[in-house]
Amino acid sequence: MSGPLQVAHWLEAELERHGLHLRGVVDFVDGDGGPRLADGGMARQVLLIGNIGGSLWEPFRAWRSKQADGGGEHPLDAWSKEVIGAVAGTCGATAYFPSDPPYQPFQTWAMKAEGLRASPLGILIHPQYGLWHGYRGALGLPEPLPFNRTARAASHPCETCTEKPCLKTCPAGAVTAETFEVVTCRRHLATTEGRDGCRAKGCLARAACPVGSFFRYPEDQLRFHMEALGLPPG
Repeated sequence: MSGPLQVAHWLEAELERHGLHLRGVVDFVDGDGGPRLADGGMARQVLLIGNIGGSLWEPFRAWRSKQADGGGEHPLDAWSKEVIGAVAGTCGATAYFPSDPPYQPFQTWAMKAEGLRASPLGILIHPQYGLWHGYRGALGLPEPLPFNRTARAASHPCETCTEKPCLKTCPAGAVTAETFEVVTCRRHLATTEGRDGCRAKGCLARAACPVGSFFRYPEDQLRFHMEALGLPPG
């Protein structure tokens, strides 16, 4: 990798090999407002790394099947750190993860990079991928790389949605236009109805959203994410 353009091309190709994508780029002039790098300096560019639909699921499953402990208590976090950490080490970047302090403003970065806004479920909604995407980590760079910038969303999908099925589908009534009642949701998931519904098939309100339905996660991935909530057996 002899120059910035070659590094950028390698980075994107290496991420895609693991089912991950460069989701957005945020630049900071002279590092002002950027996160701190491992060497104590300030990042001048942050690259958001994540999945589109179920893109990471098969690479993650293949990795997990080779781990003696199944990947530990938080296998998806462990896999993300292994993959993104290796990329960071090769290109001289600092890796950041949503689960690790000091907690970084991933949602703020995503809103700035892609122009996304939150849905009633609290998940950022993408005009193409809907609610079926995520951010697994980010890379901070001391010098910007030449990436094509992701087009910012022209409009917020929730504003043009007239039916708003996400507000009508939650069996616990935890989703409203004003808020998502996490406690109400978790109480429902602990019931037999919740176990046989959302815990087995994924959040019904999320599935009801018509935006990006093509990118819906496979059923085993949906169950994995619900089980990761750490709820007691129903």
